[in-house]
Amino acid sequence: MPQTRPRDGADPRIALYQANVDQVAQGGRYFAWYGCQACHGESATGVRNLADGQWRHGGDFDQVFASIADRHGALRYAVRVPPEQLWQLTAYARDLPLHTPEKLHRQAVDQRAEPVGNSWSGPQ
Repeated sequence: MPQTRPRDGADPRIALYQANVDQVAQGGRYFAWYGCQACHGESATGVRNLADGQWRHGGDFDQVFASIADRHGALRYAVRVPPEQLWQLTAYARDLPLHTPEKLHRQAVDQRAEPVGNSWSGPQ
C-alpha cells in the first residue's frame, strides 16, 4: 500500500493501480462512499464531467491525483483520505472516459445499494 503520492507521471506504482481492474473498481466504490458522484456523477457537465476525458489540471496520473488530493478547497482530501484510497480514486477517475454511457448508468444503479454520501466531511 502506498503511503506517499505519485512521484511523477512515470511512477512505477501507477500501473499497479491504473492497470488493475480490482483497484479501479474499489476506486469506484470510494467514489460513491465519499460522495464524489454528487458533483461528478452521471449527469455532470463542464469541468465536473470526468467521463469526457478533458482534465483541467492535466490528465496524467500524478496530475489527477493532485487534483483530487489538493484542489478541493476546504475538503482537503489529502489529509482526510488514506493514500491508497486516493490512488484507487485516481485510477477510477482516469478510467471514466473509457466507460460507455450504458456502463456509467449501470454503475450509478449498482451504487445505489452501496453506502453513498451526498458530500463527504470525513474526519477533521
